Parts: sequence; structure tokens; C-alpha cells
Amino acid sequence: MSNSTDPKRWVAGHVASLPKSGIRDFFELVAKMKGQDVISLGVGEPDFVTPWHIRESAIFALERGKTYYTSNLGMIELRRAIATYVEEHFAVSYRPDDQVIVTVGVSEALDLALRAFCNPGDKVMFHQPCYVSYSPSVTLVHGEAIAVPTYAKDNFALTAEALRATWQPGAKILMLNLPCNPTGGTCDRTQLEQIAAFCREKDLLVMSDEIYSELTFEGTHTSIASLPGMAERTIFLHGFSKAFAMTGWRIGYACGPAALIDAMMKVHQYTMLCASIIAQEAALEALKHGWDSVLKMREQYHRRRDLIVRRFNEIGLTCHSPRGSFYAFPSVTSTGLTEKEFATGLLTTQKVAVVPGSAFGENGIGHVRACFATAYDQIIEACDRAERFVQSIKK
Repeated sequence: MSNSTDPKRWVAGHVASLPKSGIRDFFELVAKMKGQDVISLGVGEPDFVTPWHIRESAIFALERGKTYYTSNLGMIELRRAIATYVEEHFAVSYRPDDQVIVTVGVSEALDLALRAFCNPGDKVMFHQPCYVSYSPSVTLVHGEAIAVPTYAKDNFALTAEALRATWQPGAKILMLNLPCNPTGGTCDRTQLEQIAAFCREKDLLVMSDEIYSELTFEGTHTSIASLPGMAERTIFLHGFSKAFAMTGWRIGYACGPAALIDAMMKVHQYTMLCASIIAQEAALEALKHGWDSVLKMREQYHRRRDLIVRRFNEIGLTCHSPRGSFYAFPSVTSTGLTEKEFATGLLTTQKVAVVPGSAFGENGIGHVRACFATAYDQIIEACDRAERFVQSIKK
């Protein structure tokens, strides 16, 4: 019997070994500077408030006493609206009765899918730089995460060639995030067709996180689930946080083959039961009447994207133009600083917060992530401050 009194002795080994999020570590520094005129280009959250008609629908639901559980799969009215929306915007048809599940954000949907489909030791491929939770989520289900590199020279688009070069026997799942957080990289239809062919060849299940799809600025977003032979091997993940400015509502969904959605529901029913009925009511209103607001917000993001990319390149921080999302991912190597040194220096001397690219994996080294989901005049000021910081380094 151990005589240790350290509470850490009860922490599971695979959890104890998880690194803390590089984003969270950095924003502890930001929190300490509260009240010091810090401009944050760090948090990946819309600066728009959820449109009033959506908030009002939630208030009305409360007034009508809608405070109870829903079906584990979610309100059937919402699932029907989701199926209609996905067919109209992504060209994929799903049955609302058994091929759609409502979740507590895309994050829960992703977790459900990994727990439902990943056996211990299964290999899960994902492109990198990537959202910070992907690799840890694989670790938490005792899978093996395999990072597939993407590069600035390709505008951080995933390629079938990179997949083939990285693939290992035992790979079971490919996780996609297009457009991508943190790079804004995405794939055109031809690139997706090549990726789809590879997935069919290797019999990979695809988990496609398309939360930023409405925020596509050039071309048309194509879902891999819409390609021939892919709907039956794809879990389509989506939600309301980004396009509808509903981050705090924590509402998302997954669509896919009935047998796979049923497996996810088994995990969901024992862990979460159901998403909040109030958030579901708000999501239903968003799908019915929220598209005009999405278009207006996208127009503003597009304008801000053009500004921040132009200014970064003028400053000497090489930055590709992201085709989607609300992130820019400039290189800071020209300054001679590491991405962490650059982010820390910019924050402490000019009070502008960005996120070191290494928080998103090894392929983010030498870059920082700057979120342009903030006011236009704030972006102008932040870029002016960044220019002063870069000039101070070169003196």
C-alpha cells in the first residue's frame, strides 16, 4: 500500500501525460494584463452577438416552460431542419429520424465519434497544423494520433500525396477540418476527390469537421461527404458557433450512416443525455431564419481578412490569404524570433495578443495565429502595433 498523500496518484496515466493547451497557457499571460488596453487577436470567437431573433426564440421557449429533456438524438423538429439545411448547403441527404444526432457543440460530436469508433491502438490520421483538441482527443480514447503535415507553400491545403506518405498500416480514421483552424487552409474539389479516392482505397472512416464552411471566401465549399462513395464512410460534423455567432450556446450535430449515428448515440445517452433544449430551440430558429445574418457576418470577415493579410505582408510577415475561417497564419521567421518569442514580445511591448503557431502542432512552428473576428478599427490598430514591434526588432 502506498503511503503517498499526493492527490496526483489517482490521475490516469494517459491524462497525466497530456500537455496543457498552448492556447490556454498563453492566455494566462493575457489575463494578467487585464485593463491594459490589450487587443486580442487570439480567441477564436466571433465578435458578433447572436442575432436577436435567435436569442428571443430561446427566451420565448423559457417563458413557455421548455425546461425538460429531449430525445437523446435531439428534438425531431431540429433534426429535420438540420437535414434540410445540410442537403441545401452541402448536397448530402440524411434521414432526420436515424442519421442525425444533436450534440453539445462539435467538440462533443468529435469526442462521441472517437469513443464510438476508435479501439485502443487504432491509428487516427489528421492534418497539421490543426485544432488543438484533435491529437489529445485521440490519446484520451487510447488511439494513436498520426499527424499529416501541410505547408504554407500549398496554402496549408491537405494533399493526397501527404496522406499517402504518412499512412501506416492500422490506420482506421481520417479527421478533416476544412476550412482549417488555425490556417484557414482548405481543399478544392479536385484535391478532395483525390483524398476521397485514397480513403476508399485504404478503407478509412472520415470524420469531417466543417464548422467554418459557411465562412468560405473564395470558391465554393465542397463537403467530402457529397463525393461519390463517401457518405457511407463519413461522419459529417457541424454546428452553430462560428457562422451563427453562437459559441456559448454549445450546440452542434453529427450526420452519418444510421449504424454509426446509433453507436454515437449509445455513448451520448450515458454521458450527456441530450443537448440543452433551450440551445436546441435557438438552433432551430437559426436554421429557419438566420441565413441573412450569416451572409452579413461573412461579408465583414472577408473585408477584415483582406485587411489583415495585406498589412501582415506589408510589415514583412509573409502571410497566405486564407480561403476560409477567420484566422490568418503569418510566418514570423523573418524577424529572427521563434513564434513564442514573437507572441510574447508583441504582447508585452505592444499589447497585442496572438497565438504561437506551435500550439497547433509542429508544422505551426515559425507562425502565429491571428484571429480577425474583431472590429475593423481594432485590426488596423493591432497591425500598426505589430509593425512597430517588427521595426523595433530590426533596429
